[in-house]
Amino acid sequence: LEKPLTILWIAIPLFIQTNLIFWLTYGGAKLLKLEYENAAPAALIGASNHFEVAIATSTMIFGLSSGAALATVVGVLIEVPVMLMLVRICRRTRHWF
Repeated sequence: LEKPLTILWIAIPLFIQTNLIFWLTYGGAKLLKLEYENAAPAALIGASNHFEVAIATSTMIFGLSSGAALATVVGVLIEVPVMLMLVRICRRTRHWF
């Protein structure tokens, strides 16, 4: 990779976006007095970016060496550990509901 900082510049906004959407959804579920069994999956699904579709589309349209393909691959590499972190948060905050 010619510019390794590019991966960081892609990863940071994705990390922020995923967390922001999760907390907005999780907080909204709390305000709506949803049960934990509905609130946690709703927040996790809302925060998911469905990168598998993005990878297929970007590589088909722009090619494997494109910036779009790089962004979608970085997205998957960021999303998996972030989603696992959010699952842990859900489990630790179950008592909120």
